[in-house]
Amino acid sequence: MENKNCLLEIRDLNKSFGDKQVVHNMSMCFSPASFTCIVGKSGCGKTTFLKMLAGLELMDSGTINLNANHHKIGMVFQEPRLMPWLTVSENITFASKNDTTLSKDKLPEILEALELTDAANLYPHQLSGGMAQRVSLGRTLFFNPDIILMDEPFSAVDYFTRQSLQRTLLKLFSQEQKTIIFVTHDVEEALVLGDEVLVMDKGTIKSAIKVDLPRPREASNSELQLLRQQILHAL
Repeated sequence: MENKNCLLEIRDLNKSFGDKQVVHNMSMCFSPASFTCIVGKSGCGKTTFLKMLAGLELMDSGTINLNANHHKIGMVFQEPRLMPWLTVSENITFASKNDTTLSKDKLPEILEALELTDAANLYPHQLSGGMAQRVSLGRTLFFNPDIILMDEPFSAVDYFTRQSLQRTLLKLFSQEQKTIIFVTHDVEEALVLGDEVLVMDKGTIKSAIKVDLPRPREASNSELQLLRQQILHAL
């Protein structure tokens, strides 16, 4: 029976590379307009899991079910992956070349939301790391997916830029009500952002921790620190 509260359902997902099993019998449900963070040590299978959800990596067995065929999945990578010969605006609207249902009319709104209006005609080599990652996020928003997968998108920027990008992402999450699955190695980042934090170890979900705290959240919050210790003990 279809679970109407489940936008994306994973059942018994498995993936191996040679003799190494990187994803092992993973099953979970992601609800509409939810923000889920996945944390775990390097090599635990986080990125491989996201790539399978995005269709960039084939599974060995299991099922990935979207609750309705018209739903779309978009992905934001660790590196911005911008096309150097295109301007900020052209990079953001690139998907419209192959999808006539996407309208460039919403470009000004996306530029404003990401604080990129003044950079609309700049090229990637003229951007800071934080600005480039905003463009990458803008490109995904323009594609208008129901689910946004994010693979450690803020790990390559400095502390202050990361905080700014986190605030921007939370603002967009509040406005757009997308389902976000966010992979990070930073436990505090996961707790500041997510409604739920999944702890991944050896290719499977070891524990799921609800973060029932109002936003915005401060990493120094005592309740957040207790949850942080709980996650660190699970890793």
